[in-house]
Amino acid sequence: MIKIRTKLLIYFATILLLIVLLFFVREQSNQNVMDLYKENVDHLFLLNGITRMTSETLQSLQIYVHEPLAENLVFYQEDMQHLLQLQHEFQEEEEEGISKKNFLNMMTSFLEQADQTVEGVTKHDIQHYSTYLQEAEITASYIHEETLDLINKELTSYQEISEPLDQKIMNTKKMGIAIILSIIILSILFALWFSNGITSTIERLTRAAQNISAGQYSGKDVVVSRKDELWFLTKTFNEMKKSIKESVSEIEEKARLAQLLKEMELKSLQNQINPHFLFNTLNTISKTSYIEGAEKTSDLISAVSALLRYNIGNLDRQTKLEDEVKIVKEYFFIQKTRFGDRVEFVEDIDPYCLGTPLPCLTLQPIIENAFMHGIEGMSEGAKIELHIYEENNTVCIDVIDNGVGMDQKTINRLLSPNEKEEEVSVNKKGSGHSTGIGMRNVIDRLKLFNKDCTVHISSTLGQGTKVSIQLTLNS
Repeated sequence: MIKIRTKLLIYFATILLLIVLLFFVREQSNQNVMDLYKENVDHLFLLNGITRMTSETLQSLQIYVHEPLAENLVFYQEDMQHLLQLQHEFQEEEEEGISKKNFLNMMTSFLEQADQTVEGVTKHDIQHYSTYLQEAEITASYIHEETLDLINKELTSYQEISEPLDQKIMNTKKMGIAIILSIIILSILFALWFSNGITSTIERLTRAAQNISAGQYSGKDVVVSRKDELWFLTKTFNEMKKSIKESVSEIEEKARLAQLLKEMELKSLQNQINPHFLFNTLNTISKTSYIEGAEKTSDLISAVSALLRYNIGNLDRQTKLEDEVKIVKEYFFIQKTRFGDRVEFVEDIDPYCLGTPLPCLTLQPIIENAFMHGIEGMSEGAKIELHIYEENNTVCIDVIDNGVGMDQKTINRLLSPNEKEEEVSVNKKGSGHSTGIGMRNVIDRLKLFNKDCTVHISSTLGQGTKVSIQLTLNS
């Protein structure tokens, strides 16, 4: 089985080899041209520098003859050193010949004549330095003429070799174009072959996947001729299709049983409270308390009655966030009456969000959980906060307490859809003030009601817990 990766590596290796070959040939040709050009240009620059330095040395010598000052002598000596350095560089060049020897002899004569002139000026021998200065001027003119002659010869020689050099450059360009065209043709052929092998297989897999998504599991298996990763993927896809076909009926049966179990579970939770008898009894007690003047007792009983009234009916019925908030306030009132200053309830509610639909008994179980597992054991300073606000077309509900908190394992169990309700229930034996509905049940009903709903729990041991619910608004 030749893998797709191997095919790509072979292709890129071939392309890379051709590109390296192209660059090597072009670089070699360019280097030869540059070496020849640099060699000729450096030689011409050296000749030109010798001529210019000879003139400057002669000029500084003439200035010293007319004004034999120490500073003029220094200028002359500096020019002489530069000229000697250029003479040494010219002498070190590989080129040999009579012209080079004659040129070096003229430079040597000029340097000697210049030194003799300086010596005559030092001895104040006018006849001596006048003669040698005149000879130095003549020699300098010869050097200038010889330089022009040498430059002319160099240019003539360069012109003679420029034509074959141009031909070589042209051949190199043609070779580069041929290699580039070969790379392009090879790339096109490989792309057509490679893409056809992949896209045809992907198209067949796509059609088969579309049939599966439409519920058609009886189609023919996808066949691939070449053995590579796509062949293995196709084989796995065919096996997956068979497995899906065998599992569909089982999944449907499990879903039906799960729905029945959920309905029975909700009914069982609802039946934990005997609503009608208690509601009617508490309503009678409330009216009696009000008639007798016990208004606070009447309000407390009315709050309990409201909680019972709200619990009557199906738990999966739809309600509004406004009704949930009202019931939570009643619950706050009951707990405030019971615990007094030990607990503080803070509400920050945006009225714009109160019309948001959600399942019945969503907020109260979360508040109960915060109270019983978070702050009930605190002797003072306990606080529960309810924040409802809109953010980016999403209604956000935050329930925050400053209680004992919980570890990450407990949070994972609460949010895990595979945990059983009794394992993560908020019920606390002997608490006596719970609906009996656990956090897991609340999360499940929210998910069934709104698939886009998200629930997050963040907590730190000893610092408190925050439960956040996000409900997407319908646009």
